[in-house]
Amino acid sequence: MSSVYSMTPSAAPQKSSGPRVFKRLEDWQVCRSALQGSVGFVPTMGALHAGHGSLLERSVAENDYTVLSIYLNPTQFNSPKDLDCYPKTLERDLKMARDIGVDFVITPSYEQMYADGFRYQVDETRFSSELCGEHRPGHFTGVLTVVMKLLNIARADRAYFGEKDYQQYLLIRDMCEAFFMDLEIVPCATVREADGLAMSSRNENLDKAGRAKAGLLNNLIRSTLDDEQVSQALREAGFDVDYIVSREGRRSAAASLVCGDRVVRLLDNVAC
Repeated sequence: MSSVYSMTPSAAPQKSSGPRVFKRLEDWQVCRSALQGSVGFVPTMGALHAGHGSLLERSVAENDYTVLSIYLNPTQFNSPKDLDCYPKTLERDLKMARDIGVDFVITPSYEQMYADGFRYQVDETRFSSELCGEHRPGHFTGVLTVVMKLLNIARADRAYFGEKDYQQYLLIRDMCEAFFMDLEIVPCATVREADGLAMSSRNENLDKAGRAKAGLLNNLIRSTLDDEQVSQALREAGFDVDYIVSREGRRSAAASLVCGDRVVRLLDNVAC
């Protein structure tokens, strides 16, 4: 069973039957200081799925300890409605963490993460304004700022990121290099549904009709059609297309489906 964990400086962390859940960063920092051995870290916004599971499993296999963070970060959302609609499944997430063998889960509050009121921010001045950044102004500032904070909190040897969000992975990798951060950023292959749809927490917001269409995105970006032809085919199928861009050996895509009163944005990319 998972439990909220508090410890004194003299208490040594031990392996247990379930992850220790830290709501207070002060308690986690005491625990982290007592750890001996390698630490792997998987930062998430919750609503875990098999894609997250693959990151956690790799971390468990490659490290003495694995830390999972669950923090729904408001500073990376452009739309309050999008934030409100983001799935929240904490009990299910903790069960996955326990089943996989995660050692620690951090679930901080906004007040802890942004005690400065988001006064200090991490900006990237080139790539973050392209692709997703062109359509979501400020998104990557929120992402990079919270990831920088979480990496400093976790103090991990390795942090694991899925390649579905490939632009995000590249920006985080390069941020860590630019700031001389002493850890390895590990990319992990995208996990897919049987029809090719990249697994994503947002997929929970797809209705039946949207889910039936969603796999078309991956099918088309893997095809021999050029970028404009893929965009046209998606629009004809009812998608709102943000971009289909092929460059440097990778085709990246972002497109949305309207599902009832929700707009579900899908991301994908493939080697080309």
